[in-house]
Amino acid sequence: MSINKAFKALADPTRRKILDLLKKQDLTAGEIADHFDMSKPSISRHLNILKEAELVWDERKANFIIYSLNTTVFQDVLQWILNFQSEKEK
Repeated sequence: MSINKAFKALADPTRRKILDLLKKQDLTAGEIADHFDMSKPSISRHLNILKEAELVWDERKANFIIYSLNTTVFQDVLQWILNFQSEKEK
């Protein structure tokens, strides 16, 4: 996991909203796109960035791709932040 990719992915408000949606339940790309006023290819680009940062997983089921959160990356990011803070306090 690249922490730089995770921060880049988290920097965009659209991607943060996608993560908020996935926090509640796994969704298809179409279900995610229904929450936005943008093209499906644009949503696909956002999903690819989230996948590259390993913040989401995708799994093909029949004719759909289901997206879900990868919470282990969030734990890694949080650990990095906590380590950064504890180093500053020394």
